Amino acid sequence: MLAVQTHEITKHFGEVRALDGVSLQFEQGIVYGLLGPNGAGKTTLIRILATLSRSTSGTARVAGIDVVDDPMAVRNRIGLGGQFAAVDDYQTGRENVEMVGRLYNLSANESRKRADEVLERIRLTDAADRPVKTYSGGMKRRLDLAASMIGRPEILFLDEPTTGVDPGSRLDLWDLIEDLVEAGTTLLLTTQYLDEADRLADRIGVIDHGKLIAEGTSTELKNRLGGDVVEIHALDGDIDSSAAVLTPIAGEEPVIQGQSLTIPALRGVDTLTQVVRGLDEAGIRPEDIALRKPTLDDVFLALTGRVAEGEDAEARPTGPRGRRGGR
Repeated sequence: MLAVQTHEITKHFGEVRALDGVSLQFEQGIVYGLLGPNGAGKTTLIRILATLSRSTSGTARVAGIDVVDDPMAVRNRIGLGGQFAAVDDYQTGRENVEMVGRLYNLSANESRKRADEVLERIRLTDAADRPVKTYSGGMKRRLDLAASMIGRPEILFLDEPTTGVDPGSRLDLWDLIEDLVEAGTTLLLTTQYLDEADRLADRIGVIDHGKLIAEGTSTELKNRLGGDVVEIHALDGDIDSSAAVLTPIAGEEPVIQGQSLTIPALRGVDTLTQVVRGLDEAGIRPEDIALRKPTLDDVFLALTGRVAEGEDAEARPTGPRGRRGGR
């Protein structure tokens, strides 16, 4: 059975098309990563699948159940973690999780039992009886994940679960997510962090301006760029002159992110050699130059013309060379 299946889902807010004909499907037992910038439509799709919002048109099924025809049956099979930890700061961690258990219509005894299980699983047992207002941001996100797990969902929707947490807490959450999937949970994960999608997702959909613009495994998406790339890190003042050297070699303008310029290496090492010679003849001495495999960063730039919001703002492309040309 498919975990999630949508067909031509649209969602309009007045003149704004938050979703514009999104069709996707994936099987149970995997992590499906929905990658896209802020405002792309990720959260809107999650809300429709979680029965919190109705689409303008199109159909959606979760665990084989139509989200409009039988929303309660869908809710009994899913868990949901939003972009912000939905926890009560004045209750303890244990009280927060038990409260969600009662909302799942579990008995008081069963709620306590399951709360103990999930708090141990996310390594919050030692802090379980402290008020949540004493928790760090990362601990609150883990607690929110615990609350979404207490109903033992078949399918878990996590909407940007690591946004705003420190790097150490992100790694902890990644480990927890991998443990959940290994135990049999199917996961739909929205993210704007490319490294997060690369590590966690078995399949990735790229969404932008309400449209699903690409889909595949991480490797398949990277292979769309046609092999290796040459990347140089130019010194201050050498960006334009370096771009002038790279453009005729690549047959298109390079992608520029900060001091970095990237072109496809269609001839592998020969392209690298040509770049080195061209820069030398122009009297340009780059800080670094390398031939490497494409990353999801390259894929995202090629597809959307910009970096994901999770990247460093200083590394964002500026001007017309911020997107690949002629592809």
